[in-house]
Amino acid sequence: MHNRLMRTTITLDDETHEFAAYYARSRGLSLSAAIDELIRKAQEGPKPEPDIEIGPNGFPMLPRTGRAITPEMVKRFSEDEFE
Repeated sequence: MHNRLMRTTITLDDETHEFAAYYARSRGLSLSAAIDELIRKAQEGPKPEPDIEIGPNGFPMLPRTGRAITPEMVKRFSEDEFE
């Protein structure tokens, strides 16, 4: 792996630039550092979601991972329950 910096020019559409600029400001990064961080996160791929199980009382139970329950997880469970 190379640790050299490469200077290049890229063209972003307005929405992508706005997102990258907001991401950079919210984390105190330069736009270049933010884009680099976002690309590295994309290379890692998605993190697996915990399996949702139904407990003996009928309520959903998540494994104890210390992670927050996301709106996407709630939506997925709701869709599964009503199908």
